[in-house]
Amino acid sequence: MDNFMTSRQGWQKDISAGITVGVVAVPLAMAFAIASGVGPVYGLYTAIIAGILVSLFGGSTFQIAGPTGAFIPIVSGVMLAHGYEGLLVTTFLAGILLFLMSVLRVGRLIRFMPRAVTIGFTAGIAVVIFVDQLDELFGISFQKAPHFHENLLKLVTSLHEASLWPVFIAAIGFLTLWLVPKLPVKLPLLLMAMLVPTFVSLVVPGEVATIGSAYGGIPSGLPDFNWLAIDLDLIATLLPSAFAIAFLGALESLLSGAVADGMAGTKMNPDKELFGQGLANVVVPFFGGIPATGAIARTATNIQAGAVSRRSGVIHGLTVLLAVLVLAPLASYVPLAALAPILMRVAWNMSERHHVFEMIKHRSAESLVLLITLGLTVFVDLVVAVEVGVICALALFAKRMADTIDVREQTERYVTRDGQVVFSVEGPLFFGAIEMFEHVLHHIHDEPDVFIFNFHRCPVIDVTAVEEIRRVVRELKAADRRVVFAHLSTPVRQTLTHYGVLDHVDTFETTQEAIDAS
Repeated sequence: MDNFMTSRQGWQKDISAGITVGVVAVPLAMAFAIASGVGPVYGLYTAIIAGILVSLFGGSTFQIAGPTGAFIPIVSGVMLAHGYEGLLVTTFLAGILLFLMSVLRVGRLIRFMPRAVTIGFTAGIAVVIFVDQLDELFGISFQKAPHFHENLLKLVTSLHEASLWPVFIAAIGFLTLWLVPKLPVKLPLLLMAMLVPTFVSLVVPGEVATIGSAYGGIPSGLPDFNWLAIDLDLIATLLPSAFAIAFLGALESLLSGAVADGMAGTKMNPDKELFGQGLANVVVPFFGGIPATGAIARTATNIQAGAVSRRSGVIHGLTVLLAVLVLAPLASYVPLAALAPILMRVAWNMSERHHVFEMIKHRSAESLVLLITLGLTVFVDLVVAVEVGVICALALFAKRMADTIDVREQTERYVTRDGQVVFSVEGPLFFGAIEMFEHVLHHIHDEPDVFIFNFHRCPVIDVTAVEEIRRVVRELKAADRRVVFAHLSTPVRQTLTHYGVLDHVDTFETTQEAIDAS
């Protein structure tokens, strides 16, 4: 399926699928760019270049790459703080970071992101995108601020400036999104949601802001190559945002690739996918493009449209290019209010609302992690949200793992001699379990002079637990007690040997052997 030299029928399927997803990509690319604070043409350039490069060099057969809604809060924040030139450098740095992730083979690790954190920041991004479209929907203009609550306050205090015509145009867009799927003829939904309000707006010229009035005309030609203005001070300033873009891009592209694997029965190479994403983000800023990643909805559309190889992604990029070359002047007439329903629909679909309500209803510790991550994504920023969310999730995991660990006396289970006491060590020993051995030392002043530890149910051990065991052994030996370890797994034995603990204890294969020999 992944071979470029397939049958004529395969070519026909890829051409059809590529054109279909290309038509879907055009309105989305413009809408995402405008919502991010840049001109719509730069979203189109990104869809063209990233779409082709990721299809050729990525690790997923059917991945469709381009600008996505998840990047909007980060990109708009960079635009506000550092301007368009700063955004280009940030995108380039994010591409370098994605390259490093590929080389370090972290593609498989990213997929272990806690689900509560993923749902939390995804829902938070959706909230930001949705609310961020209200000013265009109401025809309100104000200077955007870096934080969500500041923009929300400005919106509320400016509602008296709302205009009827943008609301009417947006309502036509929402109505189109609702009606088109019900028609007996299959039409490109998002394209129709952009075109129908545009035609309606032509009846009342000058009443609503358009792409042309806000950004000027879209050039109908190929993008120019431009060098980036990079200096060390700027790199240090932009690195946190670049890391956020790289992390989010890696996560979204791998999720998209996993969805494609489930739909098409393919197997993605995650590290190669990160390489392709890195290449795309390194190249696009030299042509004015913005951050790109794999788009789940467009990738699913590609597969559903019958794609059989990577060619479909390349054809998708060429379709967007053709739209720029032929139809660019017409895009100037598209009302900004017509793009608001499209982006609101994107936000609604990506909000993970069912999972959010399900986890909150469960009222577990994960619910708290989700709400913390969601709140920080909305009111602070994505980097802080992910950092705090992951720390909370790890703390919760450590607590739950610690609750499964036990060091209990089980002398009665064995035939022992006087002076022997047997302890069973159960669960993985790590930093959360350092208190488990405290009650062992309570027996120092009792009669037992032989302490046997059965590690049969202890699969692994970390350095903190090693130090605790070393302390216990030292105190037992100082009290002239004999210490015996039994049933050591290979990882546990290797770790204890490395840190010299086994030099001070006797070891046996089984607990009964330890009892008999002691």
